[in-house]
Amino acid sequence: MSNVLTRHTFRINCRQMQRFLAHNFKQSLRRAPPVSGFAIRHPCHLHSCSALAGVAVVSTSGRIFSDTLASQADVHAAYGGVVPNLAMEAHKAAMDSCVDHALQQAGITAQDLSAVAVSIGPGLSPCLQVGVRKAHQLAQQHRLKLVPVHHMEAHALVARLAADVPFPFLCMLVSGGHNMLLVAHAVGDYTLMGSTLDDSVGEAFDKIARLLGLDLRPNGGAALEFFAKRGDPHRYPFTVPLRRNNDCNFSYAGLKNSVRLAIQAEAPGEGTAANEQVRADIAASFQRVAITHLTERCRRAAAWAKESHPDMQTLIVAGGVACNQMLRSSLNNVAQEAGLNLVCPPARLCTDNGVMVAWAGAERLQLGLWQLPQQDLDAGALDVRPRWPLTDRRDSRSMPAKKSMRKSRIFTSLTDLTAEALSSNQHHRATSAAL
Repeated sequence: MSNVLTRHTFRINCRQMQRFLAHNFKQSLRRAPPVSGFAIRHPCHLHSCSALAGVAVVSTSGRIFSDTLASQADVHAAYGGVVPNLAMEAHKAAMDSCVDHALQQAGITAQDLSAVAVSIGPGLSPCLQVGVRKAHQLAQQHRLKLVPVHHMEAHALVARLAADVPFPFLCMLVSGGHNMLLVAHAVGDYTLMGSTLDDSVGEAFDKIARLLGLDLRPNGGAALEFFAKRGDPHRYPFTVPLRRNNDCNFSYAGLKNSVRLAIQAEAPGEGTAANEQVRADIAASFQRVAITHLTERCRRAAAWAKESHPDMQTLIVAGGVACNQMLRSSLNNVAQEAGLNLVCPPARLCTDNGVMVAWAGAERLQLGLWQLPQQDLDAGALDVRPRWPLTDRRDSRSMPAKKSMRKSRIFTSLTDLTAEALSSNQHHRATSAAL
C-alpha cells in the first residue's frame, strides 16, 4: 500500500461556472468570455450550475481514494445563477476543509502525495486564485511537484480513468460554457473539429429551464431533462440550427430565442398547474431539437475523424450535458454508424469534480509536465489563465468559428504549450545523456 500512496496525485478544482445572474446583476457580469468553464458572452445569460470547490486523491493507476465537493448551489439559488464575489468567498471558506476531508477520507497525509494538480483555467480569475494559491502552499510545504491543468482537458481525459481508451479519439465536450468537437491525438495535443458560434448547449438548457420556471438545483439541464419526460417532443416544430452549413460548428442563440417566444406566447408568467403540460411540451420539443443539432454535428465529425484516422476506435462524450440520457442514446447510434465505441464517464464525473483534474494531472505528471511551486506567494501574481484555449489548431475541413473581438489576455493554447514543454524536456534529457 505504501508504494501506491506515494504515487497519489492531489487535485484542487476551482473551476467556476458563472453565466448570467438575474437582471439586477447584469452590469456586474460584463466580462470577457473565457474559452470554457466560467464564461460570460453576453450580459444577460445564466449558467445555473453552481460554483464548487472539489478535492480528490487519485493514483496514477486510476484508483480513486477520495473525492470531496463543496457545492454552492444553495448560496446562489436566490439569484438564479452564480454571484462571482459570493463564489470567491465560499471557495475561501470551503477550501481548507475540503483538503482536510479528502486526505482524511483517503487515509493518508499530505506527505504521502507525490504531486498536486490544480485547475489554472479557464475560469474567473479571483476564484481560480483560491485553489491555485492552496495548491502552491501544499506543494511548497511538502516538497511536491505541481501540475497545472486545463479544465477542459480534464473533462476530455477523465473517461480514460475507468476505461481503456487509446489515442487518437474523437471527443465531444458539452457543458454550460462550451461546445467542442475535437480529435485528441495525445495528452495535451488536440485538433478542433467544431465549436460554438454563440452559446453552448448547456447554457441553452439552463436558460430555458429558468424561463420555464423550473428549480435550477442541482442544475438547469437535469431539471429540464426530468420535466421534458412529461411532454410531447413534437408539439413545437423548432428549427434545427445550421442545417445548411457543411461544418461541425454549433449555434444555440436562435433556438433559444424561438423557445423564449413560444413560452411568452403559450405559457406567459409564472409556471402553474394549468400551463404545466404546455411548458412540458415546450421543454420536450426544445430538448429534441437541441440534441438533434448535437447529433448531426457529431455524425459529420465522426465521418471526418475516421477518414483522417482510420485506426480511431472511440467517441468520448464529456461535460455536464453528457449526463443527458437522450443524448447518450442518440450518440451511441452515431458511434455505431461510424464504427466507434461510445464512452461516457459516469454521471458524477461528467459534471465538475475533483477526480477529473486529479486524473489529468496524473497523466501529465507521467509525461514530466510538472513544475516547482512558487516560493513567495506574495511576491508576484499567481499563474491563472481565465481565457485559455485548448488548441488553436483547426481541422481544415471545418469553417472557422467566430472569435471574440477581445484578443488581450488570451493565453497561448494548451496544445502549443505542451508541445514546447515536451520538446524542452526531450532536449534536456539528450543534453544530460551527452554529459
